[in-house]
Amino acid sequence: MKSVIVAGPNENSWTEIAEPECGPRDVLLRIRACGICGSDAMYSAVGGIPPRQGATPLGHEPAAEVIEVGSEVEADAIAVGDHVVIDTMAFTDGLLGSGGAQGALTPIVVVRDFAPNTQLRVIPKEIPWHVAALNEPMAVAHHAVNRSGAGEGDKAVVFGAGPIGLGAVLSLKAKGVAHVVVVDIQPQRLEVALEVGADAVINSAELPDGQTVTDALIAHHGEARNGLGRGRYSGTDVYLDAAGAPPVIASILASAKHRAVVTIPAVHKRPVEFDLGELLQQELDIRLSMGYPTEIFEVTDAIITSPEKYAKIISHTFPFTDALEALELAKTPGAADKVVVVFD
Repeated sequence: MKSVIVAGPNENSWTEIAEPECGPRDVLLRIRACGICGSDAMYSAVGGIPPRQGATPLGHEPAAEVIEVGSEVEADAIAVGDHVVIDTMAFTDGLLGSGGAQGALTPIVVVRDFAPNTQLRVIPKEIPWHVAALNEPMAVAHHAVNRSGAGEGDKAVVFGAGPIGLGAVLSLKAKGVAHVVVVDIQPQRLEVALEVGADAVINSAELPDGQTVTDALIAHHGEARNGLGRGRYSGTDVYLDAAGAPPVIASILASAKHRAVVTIPAVHKRPVEFDLGELLQQELDIRLSMGYPTEIFEVTDAIITSPEKYAKIISHTFPFTDALEALELAKTPGAADKVVVVFD
């Protein structure tokens, strides 16, 4: 069967691999959809994040159908025909699609040493495959929100209206956050942010002359001070960087009030400089966020409840035969928001 791999620096390609066999403790999956993540491009980029180059199988945002169950798997744990979402960090042969032995841009994947409620969760069959494939990135967004500690009554801002930023909006509102602002420079992304539940949006590329992002946030969240009661900051409680652009950090640090929480799930490709001495009086809490240690199936219920809302995040779908074109589109700045590959 065909599989998509990192073939070399800045190069992805097809390769032929053997179909995996289902052992007595395994579960065999037919991949039905797989999202394209920004990290897929970074794996092949020169100097990119690990695992970089070297025949790395790609695809870590899958939804699948169970096609075979090993003889030693608990009879009521999983069944042929079940539709499932997948914890790609729980495979025993390495991370699925992120440096492990298998990738989900492949028709068939084996879950070795299947453990109930660990690698797979069954979902209703009426959930569209392309929407189910959002489970993994939405878990990343949900972990970032959990890391932020945002809760009922808070005021929050999300920088970046890509898939992770939009997923964060959905999670923030689900937690009862009172007001969520989204900041981006692409009008169509900001429109989607409003459609999925943002209370307001800011196009930072189209601010009136003399106005800053801080001014715009103050208009929504009120004015605040630093720890000494000085300065002019936004009343925003929680900042979330889902953009990964250095100017975003500068905007956040210029705006954040005393003891605001800054959470960063974005991957920054270059070092970002900031003056800790200047920030001392703000006593900021800066938190990094990676993956989904516990959140992979926490977000599934929300997708099951509102699949039509999550579907708004997807901008393009491609057939598996065009997976290389999907990868190219996804890594082209501004060309797409969320790309999902759908299998026959």
